[in-house]
Amino acid sequence: MIPAEVHRITSSLDLFFTEKERTARRYLRKTGYERSFEEVAIHRLDKDTTQEEMELFIRELSSRNGGLLSEAGLPCVADPGAGLVALAHQNGIRVVPLSGPSSLMLALMASGFNGQQFAFNGYLPVQSAERKEVLRKLEHRIYSEGQTQLFIETPYRNGSLFQDIMQCCRPDTWLCVASGLTGEGESVRSMPVSSWKKKHMNWEKVPAVFVLGRPYL
Repeated sequence: MIPAEVHRITSSLDLFFTEKERTARRYLRKTGYERSFEEVAIHRLDKDTTQEEMELFIRELSSRNGGLLSEAGLPCVADPGAGLVALAHQNGIRVVPLSGPSSLMLALMASGFNGQQFAFNGYLPVQSAERKEVLRKLEHRIYSEGQTQLFIETPYRNGSLFQDIMQCCRPDTWLCVASGLTGEGESVRSMPVSSWKKKHMNWEKVPAVFVLGRPYL
């Protein structure tokens, strides 16, 4: 549920930056945005956006109020946009953070792991050997620093990531998988790796957040 105040502020904007214009329009209309899109500027901003393009965006923001829309989750957190925000600060443009539910924070909240010390690691390497090496390093930080480790994966690779966790992590390390958060099929389960090995799971079509840690007791 996105707070009403976010919708109120969004309705006052006529300049947006987003990964996909089509889904941005759909979101705006679904949430009650009433302005004609003929009067609204929607610019693509993704991993391929150049520095020159962002500098042009800043010029527009110097005379108009704009918003950065995320496809899912939070802008600039596992999503593009940090470069534009940094430029806004450098040019004296006020930055106002707004949010709805964040799958990362929801997963951490529901995991039962240490929420005082944690790290979000984004996407892990695609290749299994490299991914296992990173997983071992993340697991080491759980035991050496007490730091909970969060990461995500493209849904169709969730299964292979899960198998790598099963193969290289300690049996007593805990794993939380939070899938389909805020949706009808929402599921959050935390248990030791040894217990996960007895389960047959399939998350290959569902967005999920993976959390490695230890019960915060």
